[in-house]
Amino acid sequence: MSKRVLVISNMYPSRKNPTYGIFVRNQVEALRKKGLKIDIAVNRDNRGGKLNLLKKYGRWFLKTISKLPSGRKYDVVHAHYIFPSGLPALLFKKLFKTKLIVTSHGGDLDQMAKKSPLIRKMTGYILQEADHVIVVGEALKQEVTGNFGIPEQKVSVINMGVNRKVFAPIDAVKAKQELKLAPDRKHLLFVGNWIEAKGLRELIEAFQRLNVKREDLELHLLGSKKSEQFLEELEASIEQANEDRIHFHGPKDQKAVGKWMAAADVFVLPSYIEGFGLVALEAMSCHTPVVATDVGGLSYLLKDGTGVLVEPKSADSLEAGLEQTLSDESLRASMVEKGEQSAGENDEEVMLERIIDLYE
Repeated sequence: MSKRVLVISNMYPSRKNPTYGIFVRNQVEALRKKGLKIDIAVNRDNRGGKLNLLKKYGRWFLKTISKLPSGRKYDVVHAHYIFPSGLPALLFKKLFKTKLIVTSHGGDLDQMAKKSPLIRKMTGYILQEADHVIVVGEALKQEVTGNFGIPEQKVSVINMGVNRKVFAPIDAVKAKQELKLAPDRKHLLFVGNWIEAKGLRELIEAFQRLNVKREDLELHLLGSKKSEQFLEELEASIEQANEDRIHFHGPKDQKAVGKWMAAADVFVLPSYIEGFGLVALEAMSCHTPVVATDVGGLSYLLKDGTGVLVEPKSADSLEAGLEQTLSDESLRASMVEKGEQSAGENDEEVMLERIIDLYE
């Protein structure tokens, strides 16, 4: 008999914010396709600011609590993000003895738990009470077992997995043509939110310096702006010579992102923190070399020459890494080969089976 699952998440996509917590929805839909009965209690509002935060979390909390009367029908409650999602999830465990699984995606440990002693305490309590903890990367496992004292057998490293049908290697020349990208230029791609913590200041600085030497580069940024002010600051830092070389494209759906990744000559992810770095794995699945910072899950994902790791917050190191990747053909070929192997090991299908095992 298939399990009935309630998924609680403080991030989930909407028509207005199609990429907000997209990885949670992808997992939910993939599990439904495997026959699991899944209900959701999710927050789709990505607005910041204190007043908005109170409003959106208040609404989401009420929506979640409204599931309590039918709480007995759930075998498992699965919370994405330890805090705040783990709090309402804990109610189901306490009231109905429902099995509680929490997934840490990184931000909940790297940022949220550090906001106040109370949030850290709540995070620890939720981790202790959970029946099982999923983390998306090795560094997070060390944090959960080391800093929060959770027994190792209660923690599994299961990332969100890469959808190899969507992120597939297609002919780069053809992909460039379809996206109307200049065939005689090298195209660098970033996918993610346009925020400071993604290292975009350093990226634009490194790109501009490198393009002075090469003059054949273009940089494409796909994603959502979180702050008008930060985007204006980035645009103001673009020199006149590069105004037609740096492009802000806005958010794209998964299929379009897959095509952009296949078309790109290098994928770059200069984040300051990264729980796992699924987006880098997606690029590897499209046979595109990756240059990323040596932080969090990326340190593990790109080790042993699977990608080029650079120092975080350093435009110099990023520039050197990009230059090396663009100019060394044998290095690129080796990265593509190792990236393919890693994408195969982290196939979404493999990861889903591991989650279903935990539910059972």
